[in-house]
Amino acid sequence: MKINAAITAVGGYVPETIMTNAELEKLVDTNDEWIRSRTGIHERRILREPGKATSDMAVRAILPMLEKKGLDPLDIEVIICATVTGDYVFPATANVIADKIGAKNAWSFDISAACSGFLYALETGSKLVSSGAYSKVLVIGADKMSAIVDYTDRNTCIIFGDGAGCVLLEPNTEGLGVIDAVLKSDGSGREFLLQRAGGSLNPPTHETIDQRLHYVFQEGKTVFKFAVTNMADVSCEVMARNNLTGKDVDWLVPHQANLRIIDATAERMELDKSKVLINIQKYGNTTAGTLPLCLYDFESQFKKGDNLIFSTFGGGFTWGALYLKWAY
Repeated sequence: MKINAAITAVGGYVPETIMTNAELEKLVDTNDEWIRSRTGIHERRILREPGKATSDMAVRAILPMLEKKGLDPLDIEVIICATVTGDYVFPATANVIADKIGAKNAWSFDISAACSGFLYALETGSKLVSSGAYSKVLVIGADKMSAIVDYTDRNTCIIFGDGAGCVLLEPNTEGLGVIDAVLKSDGSGREFLLQRAGGSLNPPTHETIDQRLHYVFQEGKTVFKFAVTNMADVSCEVMARNNLTGKDVDWLVPHQANLRIIDATAERMELDKSKVLINIQKYGNTTAGTLPLCLYDFESQFKKGDNLIFSTFGGGFTWGALYLKWAY
């Protein structure tokens, strides 16, 4: 009997503080109309509570989900956290989350793949479940991007927000859950989207701090061009591999980086706009958080057996698409 890994519960959390485009107008040379027309973003959420980090947002997404599911944290066997803004360089943020939620029986680790992190983590978690070795795997996508955004850089500060989402993976033998995935990476793209200091290549010094190298750097035009092509390519590839047309797909769950990239992907998939999940206007780009936050926001619209295509693109470069049949 074939075992698939099915999503059986979804959680999400965004901080209370809202940063509007109007507020950004006071910080950098930009305006609301320009931001909306180029990105689709109206506002984003910022974690401003002192002493709170990525793990705290994840905990606030996870605990209500477990409570709703009636699940004890001690039942969770594996925790995978996708993030590029971990609480620490090490230990893994997943370790911190496990401690904070009381998941004492779980082993846990982080995945660093920027905006594609959640999809990489979902595919990894699904293989742990489909192997038959584990039956309760928690997959998280969470980022406190405000910690690495330079609010004097008009190119990047308009894009990012903070947020966290999570899913529970459990075995399914009805043919529902994760069906297929196409995941890719190209490290030569690293120079166009990266945090230039803080790792072993450029450890923190007075010079790296003075040069503002610990913030996100992005060469927007190159990243946009690459993302438009590749997000659409992998989405079409995973559809072709599973004999799906645009009519067969019930929902596109796209990474929320830019509305124009999302529109281009949906167009290539020949997908009606009503099937495309979009919340970028509220949250901006929460990096690893965008895909699970989409699931959290739109969960009530999904029906058992619905065909979902996830599609993403991130720094690295990393990108991919995943085909999942909704299980509840």
